[in-house]
Amino acid sequence: MTTYLVTGATGFVGRRLTALLLARHTDEHPVRVLALTREGSVSRLAALAARMEHGERLEPLVGDLTAPRLGLTADRVAGLRGEVDHVVHVAAVYDMTADPAVTEKANVDGTRAVVALANAIEAGHLHHVSSIAVAGDYDGTFTEEMFDVGQPLTSPYHRSKYEAERLVREGSAVPWRVYRPSVVVGDSRTGEMDKVDGPYYVFSLLARMRLLPPVPWALPDLGATNVVPVDYVAAAMDYLMHERDLDGRAFHLGHPRPQPVVGMLAAFCRAAGVPAPMSLDPRLSAPIMGLADLAARIPGVTAARDVVAGSVGIPPEVIPHLSFALTFDTAATRKALRHSGLATPELRTYAQRLWDWWEAELDPERARRRSLPGKSKLAGRTVVITGASSGIGHATALKVAERGGIPILVARSTDKLEAVREEIEAAGGDAFVYSCDVTQPESVDALVKALVADHPGGIDMLVNNAGRSIRRSIKLSYDRFHDFERTMALNYFGAIRLIVGLLPHMSDRKFGHVVNVSSIGVQTNPPRFAAYVASKAALDAFSRVVASETWGDHVTFTTIHMPLVRTPMIAPTKIYDAFPTISPDQAADMIVTALEDKPKHIGTPLGTVGEVSYALWPKGVDAVLHQAYRLFPDSTAAARGEGGTPRSVPQPPAILSQSALAMARIFRGVHW
Repeated sequence: MTTYLVTGATGFVGRRLTALLLARHTDEHPVRVLALTREGSVSRLAALAARMEHGERLEPLVGDLTAPRLGLTADRVAGLRGEVDHVVHVAAVYDMTADPAVTEKANVDGTRAVVALANAIEAGHLHHVSSIAVAGDYDGTFTEEMFDVGQPLTSPYHRSKYEAERLVREGSAVPWRVYRPSVVVGDSRTGEMDKVDGPYYVFSLLARMRLLPPVPWALPDLGATNVVPVDYVAAAMDYLMHERDLDGRAFHLGHPRPQPVVGMLAAFCRAAGVPAPMSLDPRLSAPIMGLADLAARIPGVTAARDVVAGSVGIPPEVIPHLSFALTFDTAATRKALRHSGLATPELRTYAQRLWDWWEAELDPERARRRSLPGKSKLAGRTVVITGASSGIGHATALKVAERGGIPILVARSTDKLEAVREEIEAAGGDAFVYSCDVTQPESVDALVKALVADHPGGIDMLVNNAGRSIRRSIKLSYDRFHDFERTMALNYFGAIRLIVGLLPHMSDRKFGHVVNVSSIGVQTNPPRFAAYVASKAALDAFSRVVASETWGDHVTFTTIHMPLVRTPMIAPTKIYDAFPTISPDQAADMIVTALEDKPKHIGTPLGTVGEVSYALWPKGVDAVLHQAYRLFPDSTAAARGEGGTPRSVPQPPAILSQSALAMARIFRGVHW
C-alpha cells in the first residue's frame, strides 16, 4: 500500500492532486490518502471524497497547519512512523494581499511543522509546493537549480515562500522535492477557479469596458508574465512525485516562454467581447514607460494610481507584480516530463473558459450584470414586496410577475397573500408567500433569515410598500401621541429594519435595489398629516444618506413620491370620494419603472412645484396650506379622542364646498 499524507487537500491545487493520487489505487497497488484537516472541515472533506473516484480511500487526519506539531498528539505521530510514503505539503497562503502575520504563520511556521513531522515519522519523501515567488526580483534567467542567489524579496509573500523552501532544503532529513508553480489560473478544461487572483484582477475592468464604444486601443510593452492552468500543475506534480532519481531538485511548473502582458490581456479581451489592445511600436513604448517611471516618483502619483486601480478591483499590493523582469527556465522540468505527454497549453486555447467561469461564479458584480437577452429587465429577478396582499402591493406583484420577475409577497395576512399567489400562478408566473408583521423586530428578523436561506440565488430587489396613513390635525392629537409612534413603527422603523436586514446580502452580491413608496406629502406638506409625512420624510432622509454609502456595492435606492391612490387605506376619509386619484395599477406602473430603470426619484410635476415653492417662499406656502386646512375639515374618525371618545368639534359636511373641490382639482394627487 502507498500512503500519502497531504496538507491542503481541500484547496485549489490540493483537491486536484488528491484526486489524481486516489486514481492510482488498484487492487494490486492500493492507495491511502490521509488529509490534514481541521475539525470544522471534516464534513467538507467527506463531501469532497464523495465526488472522487476511490474517495473511500481518503481519510481525515484531524489537525491544524498553524498549531504546534500540526495539532497532532505524540501518540498519533508515533502511530504514523514508518507508515507514510509521501508527505505532500500543498497548504499555504497564496495571496499577496493577505495580512503579513497570517502569511508568516501559515507559510513559514506551517512548513517548519510539516518538515518536523516528515522527519519524525520517517516519511519516504517530502514534496513541497513552493512558488516562483522565491526568485523575487532576480535580474535575468532564474533556473531550477538556483535558490539563494541574493535576489531581492520585495513583499511579505515573496519572503514567506522563500523562507518556507529554505526550511525544506535545510531541515528535511528525508528525501525532498520542490515544485514551483508560476501564476496559477483556472482549469484549462472547465475554467474552474476558486478565487480572484493574478490576471483575474483585471477582469472587472474588462467587463466594464463592454459598456464603452468598441474603439481600437493600444498599450506600450508592459513586460511579461507566466501563467499556468491548475490542471497542468496537479498533473505535473503527480507525475514528478513518482519518477525515480529526482530527489533534491526543484521544478518550475510554468510556461516555457515568457508571456507578454499585452498578449495575455488581448486573449482575455477577446474572451470578454471587447476590442483587444494592440502593441505599440517599441520605439514608442520605451519613452512612455520611462515617463511612467518618472511620474511614479512624484509625491501623490502612486497613491492616485492605487486609488484608481482599487476602484476597478486591482489591489495596490499586486500592481508591482503584474509582470516579471526575469525569465523562469523550465528546461529540467520539461526533460523530466518528456515521457508524460504533459505540456503547458497556450493561454489563447483556454482563455474563454477562464472568462466564462469567472463571469458566472467569481465576478463580484455578476448579480448586477445578469441579463437575459430579449427579455424584461425584471426577468428572473426576485422582488420582495411588502403590503402585497392588496392595493398597490397586489397590483405591483402582478406586474412584476407579468415581466418574468419572481415576486416575494409579504404581509400579515397569509390567506390574502395565498390568493395573490394563486392569481400569479394561474397566469403562468411564480411567487412566494411570507407572513410578517413589519412593526415587530423579531418578525422582520425571521423574515430576513428565511429569505436568504430560501433563495440561494439571491434577493435582488425590495419594495417597501406597506404603510399606514393617519389624517388628524395637531389640535386633535394632543392626547394621541401613539399616533406618531405607530406610524413611525411601520412607515419608518419597519422599512429600515427590513432594508438593514437585507443590505449585507445585497452588498455581498454587489447588486440590490430598494424602492421606497413615499408620498407627495413630503414635497407638499399638506395639513393634518404631521405623523404620516414625518414618517415618510424620515425614510427619504435615511435612503439619501445610505445610498451614498452603498453606491460602491451597486446597491441603489429609488424614492417614489406617490400621489393619492384609491386604495382601502384612504377609504375611512370620506371626502376623498370626491378627490381625483390614481388607481393601484397606475401606482404599480411607477414602481415597476423604479425597479427596471432604477432612477433616484419618481414623482409628479405638482410634487416638484411644491418642493421648489417651499424652498423659495416658505411663508407664502404656509399661508396657502392654511387655507386648505380650513377648507378640508377633520374626518369623523379623526374627531374621536383617546379610546374612541367623540369630541365636541364641528362634523365634516356631507358635500365639500365648491372652493374645496376646486383646490382638490388644482392640486391633483395631494391628500388634503
